[in-house]
Order: sequence, then structure tokens, then C-alpha cells
Amino acid sequence: MSILADTIRSISPLDGEAMAAVSARQSILTKPQGSLGRLEELSIQMAGIQRRPFPTVRHKAIITIAGDHGVAREGVSAYPAEVTPQMVLNFLRGGAAINVLARMVGARVVVVDLGVAVDIPPADGLVVRKIGYGTASIVRGPAMTREQAVASIEAGIEVVRAEARAGLDVVGTGDMGIGNTTPSAAIVAAVTGLPAATVTGRGTGVDDAGLSRKIAAVETALAVNRPDPNDGLDLLAKVGGFEIGGIAGVILGAAASGVAVVVDGFISAAGALVAAALTPQCVPYMIAGHRSVEIGHAHALAHLGLAPVVDLGMRLGEGTGAAIAIGIVESATRIVSEMATFADAGVSDKVS
Repeated sequence: MSILADTIRSISPLDGEAMAAVSARQSILTKPQGSLGRLEELSIQMAGIQRRPFPTVRHKAIITIAGDHGVAREGVSAYPAEVTPQMVLNFLRGGAAINVLARMVGARVVVVDLGVAVDIPPADGLVVRKIGYGTASIVRGPAMTREQAVASIEAGIEVVRAEARAGLDVVGTGDMGIGNTTPSAAIVAAVTGLPAATVTGRGTGVDDAGLSRKIAAVETALAVNRPDPNDGLDLLAKVGGFEIGGIAGVILGAAASGVAVVVDGFISAAGALVAAALTPQCVPYMIAGHRSVEIGHAHALAHLGLAPVVDLGMRLGEGTGAAIAIGIVESATRIVSEMATFADAGVSDKVS
């Protein structure tokens, strides 16, 4: 059995008994019922994922996956493709936003090269699983072969499995790849059936002419490739990216390992749509870290049935929104284990 098939087969439903136990405990903690809102919901979800009534978040990682895109040559980005390897080096030196935010929440950053167009020198924290030197342009044909799509997903699975063996309670997804909001928009449009203009935003900040080119590129990619929204591999191969496939693999691998996965922004949501198309069983393991200002992100989250933890007007990627949300997820689990019950504190739980 392939790594992908075995992983999908290994994903179990959340543990209902553990979720019921946390829900019952929330009702006896020293607070009005429901007063901690989303924190209570997250604690229940985490209990179901970890299959225990006192979930914990001690071991945390952000897996930031990089890949280049042939469609970047179609004038869809404000930045040149050379920025992808430059930013990867910045991640490895600890100087990017994701490094700052990961340090704040105590998460390790794992940088994965699945498809950067040049070779990155070996460095601590870098995992090289290169599928190719960037994808083909989706306006002219498929981004990759179906075999490459499988390989990118399986690479993500293997990376998160390795992190799980090292100790992992929650993982955040992240991305780096100039031009990657264009294939992400194509995936969202294909899955939701919405027009390209409704799900395609400005990405790195293109002007009106650049936005028009992006929308046209998404429309052309969908017309040329006709991806099947019900076939995750077809969707990824025809209009995706290597890092999008890797993110889908991280989600599937985390779910199979009983690890919560905090999905970052627009590109990560595209990976989540691919993962969900492969098996809806992985969706309960997802937590939407934030809502990006990229206009397609809200539509992707709605399709997945996910509500963002925060909405800070961000659109950077890298895993930054996921890092912030991981701190909130940890807060939710600590409430369950550290907050006193009415009986512990000698506080009346009677409602007058």
C-alpha cells in the first residue's frame, strides 16, 4: 500500500468520549457556562484529536514549505521568482516574521524545499525533498504530473511524521512561493464553483493591471486543464503547486498521527481543500488559524466549514497566522487542566 493510501486509511474520527469529558469539565470550572467562547470549543476539539480528556500543547512546530511556480512568469506577482530562495534563506537565518512569531509561542520552524527553482545550500532546519525545480505554468497545461502530485503529498506526510516522532502536539502549516496565490485561487474556484474574479486577490500587492492578469490566468488555467474538484490528485496536478501538495500531506499526516493542524492562510487553505478532497476525515483535525484578506480565503474556509481563530488583516503566509493561533490553542488546553472547579475553589455554582 502506498504512503498516501496508508495515511488516509489511518485517519480515525475524533474521540467522542474525550470530547464529552472536556465539555463536562468546562461546565464545572469557575466561570459562567460558555463564557470562554471559542476557547471552550478548541479545548473540546483538542481532546477529541488527542483522544484524552486533558489535552496538552507542549511540542509545537511550524512546517513552512517552499516551491516555485511557472505561472509567476505570466506577470501575476509584484515580486520576481528570485525572492523565493532569498526568503528561504531568511527563514533559515531566523530573520522572517514566522521566526519571530514561532519563537514567541515556542514552536520550532521546519523549512522544506519541495520545488524551489534553485538549490538551497544545506542548513540546520532545512529539509530538502525537491520534486522539481518549480511547476509548469498552469495557463499552458498541468502544473505537474499526477506522479509528482502524489510525491509532493507523500513528502509532506513524511516530514510531519518525522516531527511527530520527535514530539508534536500541534503543527502549523506555512508556505513560501512567489506566484502561489494564483494556483491557490484556481483550486478554490475549481472546488467552490465560484468565478475566478470572486476568489482571486492581489497577493503580493499587484496593481489593477496585475490583478486583471491574475484573474485571466486563473480563468485560462481552469479552461485549459479542467480539474476535477472531487479528485484531489487531479486538482493538485492540474492547477496546484508542489508546496500546496506538501501542505495537503502535512494535514493528512498530522491527522493520521493524532496531531492537530493549524491551517494558515490562503495557500494553506488550498492545500486543505486538496486534503479534504482526498478524504473528508481529515477536516475535524483542522483549525483555521486566521482569516486572510485574500478574498478567496473566506470562501475556502466556508467550503471546509472552518471558522478562523483570529482576523488580523494579515496576508503574509509563511505560517504566521498559524503561529499566532497556536498560542490561543495552547491557552484553550491550559484552561482545562489549570483552572479550578467550583468545588476546588469553594465557589458557589448556583445560579440565582
